[in-house]
Amino acid sequence: MKYSVIVPVFNRPDEVDELLESLLGQEEKDFEVIIVEDGSQVPCKEVCNKYADRLDLHYYCKENSGPGQSRNYGAERAKGEYLLILDSDVVLPNGYLHAVSEELEREPADAFGGPDCAHDSFTDTQKAISYSMTSFFTTGGIRGGKKKLDKFYPRSFNMGIRRDVYQELGGFSKMRFGEDIDFSIRIFKAGKRCRLFPDAWVWHKRRTDFRKFWRQVYNSGIARINLYKKYPESLKLVHLLPMVFTVGTIFLNLMVLCGIIMFCFSSTKSVGCILLLLGLLPLLLYSTVICIDSTRQNNSVKIGLLSIRAAFIQLTGYGCGFISAWWKRCVCGKDEFAAYEKNFYK
Repeated sequence: MKYSVIVPVFNRPDEVDELLESLLGQEEKDFEVIIVEDGSQVPCKEVCNKYADRLDLHYYCKENSGPGQSRNYGAERAKGEYLLILDSDVVLPNGYLHAVSEELEREPADAFGGPDCAHDSFTDTQKAISYSMTSFFTTGGIRGGKKKLDKFYPRSFNMGIRRDVYQELGGFSKMRFGEDIDFSIRIFKAGKRCRLFPDAWVWHKRRTDFRKFWRQVYNSGIARINLYKKYPESLKLVHLLPMVFTVGTIFLNLMVLCGIIMFCFSSTKSVGCILLLLGLLPLLLYSTVICIDSTRQNNSVKIGLLSIRAAFIQLTGYGCGFISAWWKRCVCGKDEFAAYEKNFYK
């Protein structure tokens, strides 16, 4: 067997239904599917039963331990030459597996991954979140399929790896967040070949509302500091940018507030007006760029406007998590921790 598709699931039966339906339509058929229910209160067993006679499908239910350990549980039971790690909130185009096979035939790889994009059926909020996670103006476009990379670190929503390499490296660590980057770092440290497969893309729903999106990116900021404590060399200048953006945004908003106060209650109204303009202009300029670019990509002014909110949530949420983790781990010297651990997946 060539591929084992491994999917950890927590309370997402409807999304598992969509994923399994997309697996039915794959042009390439040499694969099995392993669903690992990670202690869900709303299980997807009935959904899986619908596909039991149409897919080589294996359903397992276990106590909650997080997505990384659930992937390891599935990998222990996999038979494929390659393990394809997917999140339960992705949907595959019909040519996904074919694109993976073509890339492997063209140039072998020990590990690989692909980009993601938004499906037409996604809500406007989901499309705005997808834009913020893939745009050049928020992430540099790396998650959107940027081809010219010195190193590509696969993410667990769309990751592939040879089963023997997975076993050699011991799979995912027990980190609750950032476990996919931790695994990718260990892949490189072991001298393995890791590549981006730009045509092996998925539709990725990510979070369904901005509150959940904030929690996600906040925890990503925490994970970056936890990764830094394990691998100091992994922290790059680009990882500091959301923190700089967050501090800058706070500073600019304080300038706006001071400008309003001085304009309304002080005799130096001109100074207040200058402070107000200096604080507002950078925020308005960035918001305008985001709105125009997202509107152009999504053909929707509404999504363009929502993308402004998504971009600020992404960058400031990540920045706040990063600053919080830096203070607790690097300044106060506390052990690894994870915010929102109990409700991260809710």
